[in-house]
Amino acid sequence: MAWHDVVTNFFGGAFLANFVPHFVAGVSGRSFPSPFAKPPFRGLSSPAVNVVWGLFNLSVAYALLVLIGSFELHRVADVVVSTAGFGLVSVALARKLSRLQGGSP
Repeated sequence: MAWHDVVTNFFGGAFLANFVPHFVAGVSGRSFPSPFAKPPFRGLSSPAVNVVWGLFNLSVAYALLVLIGSFELHRVADVVVSTAGFGLVSVALARKLSRLQGGSP
């Protein structure tokens, strides 16, 4: 696997992980932190903003994995690298959101 495929697969997985909480919060009608909140990443954005932000993240993930990269589901290396990006961002989001919401880190 070429180095640029590793990079696109990793960040494609990362953007896919960021899609999930924003989109789910938005379609559930809940406010959620986003880069557009005041203060950024700490305040809450409206559900509509989170749906749009989530769809943007999904579009970037698709572009990185499919259009720019050469992600193929049957290639184990592709799945491992993108899962690493997905997993690392998911854990980072969980830790950050836990601190924002007053939970344990």
